[in-house]
Amino acid sequence: MTDLNATIRLARGGFALDVELRCPPGITCIMGPSGSGKSTILAVLAGLAMPDAGRIALGAEVWLDRATGIDVPTHLRRLAYVFQGLALFPHMSARRNVEYGMSELPRDERHAKADQLLDKLGVRHLADRKPRTFSGGEAQRVALARALARSPKLVLLDEPFSALDRDLRKQLITIVKGLVAEIGVPLVHVTHSVAEARALADQVMRIEKGRIVATGAPGDVLANVVTEE
Repeated sequence: MTDLNATIRLARGGFALDVELRCPPGITCIMGPSGSGKSTILAVLAGLAMPDAGRIALGAEVWLDRATGIDVPTHLRRLAYVFQGLALFPHMSARRNVEYGMSELPRDERHAKADQLLDKLGVRHLADRKPRTFSGGEAQRVALARALARSPKLVLLDEPFSALDRDLRKQLITIVKGLVAEIGVPLVHVTHSVAEARALADQVMRIEKGRIVATGAPGDVLANVVTEE
């Protein structure tokens, strides 16, 4: 079991982000108003944005340290990142989308592992179909299967359920909770939904204007927050 520890300091125009994160294995939901820095945190953790100062470490494995010049490229950070837009390859079948991150494995192993993940997420029947034929919930499941195919040490989710109806969100929340418990890694999930955070999170962080203002169990941090869908 490995904790994610990160210190991030960044200033862009009139916006400043100054946060410290400790995310143990399990699900950490980051919540806050638009423009508060939620997606920027994920981008920095993924190596897609460079902070002015800071350090990111997964256990003893240092991914970024501005003080010493360490900067591990995104493709070597062994993380999975599911964007709100999912970014599935439209010309590839579901199976080939999932296989994409497993190039180091022999073809037969890639094929078997992709089918196993699709089956686990309840979309094995889509293996030979392309994304344009998927429903919103099906696309979300294929994207999650692709993200998990790399056996990541860290999973980042940037509001991937926001376009889904309540029932689909509940289904996917149940699936994600089970998968994270099974693989035992930190998952950092950005969401606007209080109901989603209450159902999904082991830990909630509230962020306002680039600062974390509360961290703790969902029942504590969200005790006085009105439920929203």
